[in-house]
Amino acid sequence: MHGLHLIDELYDCRCDPQLLADAAALRGLCLATCSADGLTPVGLVFHQFGNALEPAGATGAVVLAESHLAVHTWPETKSVSLDLYVCNFSQDNSSAARDACRRLISAFAPARVLRRELVRGLPELAGPIDPTGESD
Repeated sequence: MHGLHLIDELYDCRCDPQLLADAAALRGLCLATCSADGLTPVGLVFHQFGNALEPAGATGAVVLAESHLAVHTWPETKSVSLDLYVCNFSQDNSSAARDACRRLISAFAPARVLRRELVRGLPELAGPIDPTGESD
């Protein structure tokens, strides 16, 4: 489970509006980015919101041999959310993940970005389950 989880929120994106509104364009970008950075797509699903006359954004997920990429667009606010998780079990994929996120961010050309990195798979930090369901 050890890996790196990258979460990015992109605001005021200045890319071609089609990239925010068209699931096919979004799918092409995601697949090209993952492949270029050494990640291995093994499945995918993309959904177009709205209709052919008035697209209203897209959402998509690429299942990777290394874990997953999820992307959601809001053309009406020129916003995008990215979620890329890679496991580092047999090799360290952190560099590939960071490169892929940089490529995606560059493609969307946001004016503002909120980035978060989470290292996952640290069992020594995990606490016992509280049977009452209460949290500290």
